[in-house]
Order: sequence, then C-alpha cells, then structure tokens
Amino acid sequence: QVQLVESGGGLVQAGGSLRLSCAASGRTISRYAMGWFRQAPGKEREFVAAISSYTGRTYYADSVKGRFTISRDNAKNTAYLQMNNLAPEDTAVYYCAADYSRPAVVGGRGDYWGQGTQVTVSS
Repeated sequence: QVQLVESGGGLVQAGGSLRLSCAASGRTISRYAMGWFRQAPGKEREFVAAISSYTGRTYYADSVKGRFTISRDNAKNTAYLQMNNLAPEDTAVYYCAADYSRPAVVGGRGDYWGQGTQVTVSS
C-alpha cells in the first residue's frame, strides 16, 4: 500500500505560482509512475501531468504545457507540481496519483490517490 498526501495548495493571484507536493509513505515511489489530476467544481476530474518511474519522462495536458512542471525526488519519496503563471481556470482540487503503470496513471486509473489540495486563483 502507498499513502499519498498532497500539500502546497492555497489562494494565489492570477500570474502567481505555487508548488504542490505529494508525499508518499508505505512504499518507495521509485518504481511508480506519478501523476497529478485536478477537479474543478461541477466538472470531471482531468489529467494534468505525469512522470514515468525509470526514465523520468514527463507528460502534460495541453492546457498546462509551458506553465506547469512535474518532478520527483525519489530520495524524499515525493513528487512535485510547480505551477507558474496561474490563471483563474486553474482553480480546482489537485490530486496526486501513483501506479506501476504510467498509462494507468495518465488514464486516471492509478491504484493510489491522495485526498487532494485546494488551489484557488483569483483574477
């Protein structure tokens, strides 16, 4: 079992930045693909970014390319999402996910999920 805890959310003005963290416990994440998703009020959960386990290759939704960066520190058992140039449409609860399978993470079918952290971007 892997437990995931997100942190770093908050209220920020448009154009600002936040860095989300996803701290894992129970198992080392080095063999897991990690991903971030978000869900805005009244909308379905959507993929934001993912990072492979061994290659560290990254994947992004078109809506965040060039603004968000996903990374991982296996020594700290933590994944990150650096969010720059935030816009009001980025307002959502952000969730961290993990799975051995990168396609499963990207497809929203990861085995492990955190409880989410709220990000609110004011205009």
